[in-house]
Amino acid sequence: MAERTYRLLMATAITLTVAWVLWSFYDMHRSREPGDYAYHAGSNFFADGQYQQALESYREALAAAPDHLAALRGEAEALIVLGREAEAIETYQALIARQPEFAGHHANLGIAHDRLGQHREALASYRRALSMDEAVGDGPGWLTRFFRKQAEKPPGIAERAAYLQAQLALPEAERVLRVPELDQAQRPYKE
Repeated sequence: MAERTYRLLMATAITLTVAWVLWSFYDMHRSREPGDYAYHAGSNFFADGQYQQALESYREALAAAPDHLAALRGEAEALIVLGREAEAIETYQALIARQPEFAGHHANLGIAHDRLGQHREALASYRRALSMDEAVGDGPGWLTRFFRKQAEKPPGIAERAAYLQAQLALPEAERVLRVPELDQAQRPYKE
């Protein structure tokens, strides 16, 4: 039986190695659309927490291909993380004009409004996103949180929308609409 197991493991190892080499060859020689390399570089910078470099790469991708929606989404996400919410709002409005059915754009538009203190606009965007796709309100899953090194689940837009609705119903003097530590934990929605 040891000989049989050895042969099976050897065949599996050879098959996986050949498959990896073939995939690598295919990936190196397939045609890419204009802006794809810069977009992927931006995604890598974003994942590494280098948001300014990510923004520059996304903009380089958009210079090469102005209709590159993934690069436009990346640009907007980087702008939110960099604290440039007014620019992010303009970018999300452009994305919504192109893809009005994508709930993530509405959710992120709400986050940008929320960070600027435009809470009624944020609530309207959150409600729109949740009406389009309830799953967008759940926030990041455990695997995403693992890669971000977030032990605790940050509030999603469903919780934030409920909180904003409750606070906006209170008299203005009693409202607590900002809790900076919690507000900064809210990250843009990614597909």
